[in-house]
Amino acid sequence: MTQPSLTLGYVPGGTPAKWARIWAERHPDVPLHLHAVAAADAVAAVRDGTVDVALLRPAAEMTGLSVISLYDEITVAVVPADHLLTALDDIPAACLDGEPTLIPLDDVVDWAGAPGTPIDHRPETTQDAIELVAAGLGALIVPQSLARLYHRKDLTYRPITDAPTCPVALAFRAGEQPASVEEFIGIVRGRRANSSRGQAESAPKRTAREKTLAKQAARAAAGKVARKPGRAERSRRRG
Repeated sequence: MTQPSLTLGYVPGGTPAKWARIWAERHPDVPLHLHAVAAADAVAAVRDGTVDVALLRPAAEMTGLSVISLYDEITVAVVPADHLLTALDDIPAACLDGEPTLIPLDDVVDWAGAPGTPIDHRPETTQDAIELVAAGLGALIVPQSLARLYHRKDLTYRPITDAPTCPVALAFRAGEQPASVEEFIGIVRGRRANSSRGQAESAPKRTAREKTLAKQAARAAAGKVARKPGRAERSRRRG
């Protein structure tokens, strides 16, 4: 019998460590395999079953997949460490007007009308584009996680204050899910270890009369039920 397992794909800049740790704590007998995938291949990897779930940046075409939005990354400009823009802590998009820019073939920033003047050459990957930034060919606009991933001492980056953010999501095949996928979705959504999607609903609030009857029953069980006064007792009260 095949041992159950779960394969989590993640694109460059994705950070699956937190969820992998929680999974290992809750399901030590079910291995979680981490599978790095290129940004351009992530959707296909989920569709064809190469991975069960994937941490990715949503593409324009996500047919057949279910997607849970996780967070948005800020967009930054990567430039040489001695570039004039490094005099600022962050920059408006207008600061890049006229600046040569690199747009790799695996570009993940969805920004129509992005600032800058794209150079003719389009590098194959973002990592290749980083090398060209270091060579002084232009600036590169990327999510902050990619700027950190490919960090070099001769480069730096600045947040672009009015740029669109870059969303990150969890994707899996649409339809009924295996228990392992459902459990991972719960972890990502913050479900606690002792919680359950199938927990019974809490009991409805009791009426005032139901509360009174419950109190009387509790007193009776403790031998403290109030008795109606007998004749002798009523006579004493009259006297």
